[in-house]
Amino acid sequence: MSSVASEVKARLRADILARRAARSPSARSAAGAAITAHVLAAWPEVHTVAAYLSLASEPPTAELIAAYLAREVAVIVPVVAGEDLDWARYDGNSPAVPGPLGIVAPSGDRLGPTALTAVDLVIVPALAVDSAGQRLGRGRGYYDRALTAVTAPVVAVIFDDELLADLPVEAHDRRVDAAVRPAGIVHADRHG
Repeated sequence: MSSVASEVKARLRADILARRAARSPSARSAAGAAITAHVLAAWPEVHTVAAYLSLASEPPTAELIAAYLAREVAVIVPVVAGEDLDWARYDGNSPAVPGPLGIVAPSGDRLGPTALTAVDLVIVPALAVDSAGQRLGRGRGYYDRALTAVTAPVVAVIFDDELLADLPVEAHDRRVDAAVRPAGIVHADRHG
C-alpha cells in the first residue's frame, strides 16, 4: 500500500504545484488576506504562534504573521536543520535568508526542535488536506516529524481547490486539526 500511496501522492503533488504556479499574484494575495481574516477570528487570543514564511506559489502568510506581530504575539518559524526542523523567533524586521530547499528563515539564534511544543497554535504549509485532516506536504516529512509531540491546534493553509475528499495515508503521516482556506475554516472530521 505504501508504494501505491507514494505514487498517488507524487501525482497529486505535481498537479497541485502546476495549478499553484498558474495562479496570478492577485489571486494569491486575495487568498492570503482571506486566510488571515479567518485565522485571526478563530484564534485571536494566542501568545506564541508557529508559522512559516510562505514560498511564492503558496497561499501568502506575510500578512498573517504581520497581524500577529502587531498584536504582540510571539512568532516562531521553521529553519531546516538536517533532516529536522529547528525554530527561530521572527519579528518581521530581522534579515531572513534562503536556506536549504529554498526555504527562507531568520538568520538569528535557534530555539531548538522542541520549541514547537510550547506554542499555542501551529500554522503549517500543505499542498492539500482532506476531510479527516490528512495533510499532503511536499514529501520530505519535516512537518510529520516535527508534529509528533505537539498538543496545540495544528492548522494547514491551503487554497480552496486543495481541500480534497480524501488523501492516501502512510504510517508516518500526521493529521492537522483544521484547514484554513480563503472560503473559510474546515475542521477535521476525525470520525470520517
